[in-house]
Amino acid sequence: MRLAILASTLILAACSGERTSPPETIAAEAADSIYSGGPIYTADDAQAMVETVAVRDGLIVYAGDAASLPDGLMGEATRSIDLDGAAMYPGFTDAHVHVMGLGARERLLNLEGTSSIADLQARVAVAADGVPEGAVLEGRGWIETHWPEERFPNRQDLDAVAPDIAVFLRRADGHALVANSLALEMAGITADSVAPEGGDILRDEEGEPTGMLIDAAMGPVGALGSNFEGEDRANVYMEGAWSAARYGWTGAHDMSVPWADVAMIEAMSEDLPVRVYISANPDAFGPLVRDGHVTSDNRRVIARAIKLYMDGALGSRGAALLAPYSDDPANSGLMLSREDETLSGMVTALQEGIQLNIHAIGDRGNQLLLDWIEEAQSAVPEDQRAIADARWRDEHTQIVDPADIPRFAELGVIPSMQPSHAIGDLFFAPDRLGQDRLDGAYAWRALIDSGVVIAGGSDAPVERGDPRIEFYAAVARRALDGTQTEDWRPDQAVTRDEALRMFTAWPAYASFREDEVGRIVEGLRADFTVFSDDIMTIPEEDILTVEPVMTVLDGEIVWQAE
Repeated sequence: MRLAILASTLILAACSGERTSPPETIAAEAADSIYSGGPIYTADDAQAMVETVAVRDGLIVYAGDAASLPDGLMGEATRSIDLDGAAMYPGFTDAHVHVMGLGARERLLNLEGTSSIADLQARVAVAADGVPEGAVLEGRGWIETHWPEERFPNRQDLDAVAPDIAVFLRRADGHALVANSLALEMAGITADSVAPEGGDILRDEEGEPTGMLIDAAMGPVGALGSNFEGEDRANVYMEGAWSAARYGWTGAHDMSVPWADVAMIEAMSEDLPVRVYISANPDAFGPLVRDGHVTSDNRRVIARAIKLYMDGALGSRGAALLAPYSDDPANSGLMLSREDETLSGMVTALQEGIQLNIHAIGDRGNQLLLDWIEEAQSAVPEDQRAIADARWRDEHTQIVDPADIPRFAELGVIPSMQPSHAIGDLFFAPDRLGQDRLDGAYAWRALIDSGVVIAGGSDAPVERGDPRIEFYAAVARRALDGTQTEDWRPDQAVTRDEALRMFTAWPAYASFREDEVGRIVEGLRADFTVFSDDIMTIPEEDILTVEPVMTVLDGEIVWQAE
């Protein structure tokens, strides 16, 4: 236990800016650009705020008081950038996002904000108009938990408005979809179909598929949709990256990336407006073991992690729970991983220095993940591991048995959490979980207090992917309309300093880059996010109204508001 406490202390020190040695001295040649004229937050304990930041060759060469700016930094060609009262921060990193999904969202039927089954039908009817017979209409983004019909949509709902084309619509969480009858027929799903392990085919009273498919059962219908290939696939990915940059993100921890896409993304690195840290699908095990990490020459693209799944999602009742769902007593969720296969992969990952970022949402999914990590660590002594500090991550960490919270620090596991999930899910989580299990739900405060850091993200396109929403959710723990009840456990909110680190210094640590990005410190890369107002001081509700002003990557302004 003493070693665990020491390890967690060192993690917090590394992420907070405490240094064991001073940064290398950088000669006072003329800077390329100097930023001033607004509050500048560093996410570094040595000096939380500075007045002026100078950049040369993509690196921060000065961060401090304006009066102490070294002679020679302001040269004839130096660009002086006046923030004009806007606030500058270390570049915000989305520690859990699907960049391809961001780009695809702009091309598919977007069902965000759908208010009812009737609204869903109306949107499908409009989108289906003019689509040739036999074609496929694909959409995403609906959530039924607040609909007046109080049920999932079904195939009959879709058949009523689009009977002649195949239609399937993914739930916002990506762990369920609804398909019409033609799509089910094309995918070969009938009353005789058997749900695969880790999936479910919902059925009506007669045993016929309702059209709702959960997790692993989605595959045959999902295969009917657009996969984007070649140049078009690269274009979709670039659209996703630019969508992130326009919001102010400078970094994206890209989840569930097919290994075949890694070379494509690396080839795009010079044009990418965000720094991409890839967590690839399990098909990356072989290449990463054989060839090692992938790093582009400009270090904007790094692939050294693999994404695994323990369970499904809470909204579609696929999250694996220790006890049945309160609103579905016959159901305790779905496990998507097998213990023997997962443990074998964990042992290999420890031996080869591969980071594992593992999706776990339910309290059973999270508990088993911690159990398996503990077993794998016991099976591979430290002197047999490629690196001592594996920095494995629990992606989502949504529902945790309170007794398991201390185990994250003890095992060195980083919770990677998305604050917007809480302010959406807490409208229905009390029904799914009951009162007692809410104590360990979206427990940011308890986890940080236990000695771990949280890598903050958005899970876009599951959520909007807006850093303002994520920051607001973390500090206010309220819905966008201000809603909050005792069920929401207000005491689990975080401070603004912690929220800033959740999207800057702590994702840097979670991607082994704390000495390169995540803080405004001399010697680190010049990645900055600039908002129109100071989210560290304005009223909570006003955080949602600030505007992105500038996104800076490697000292280059890659996006700027008009």
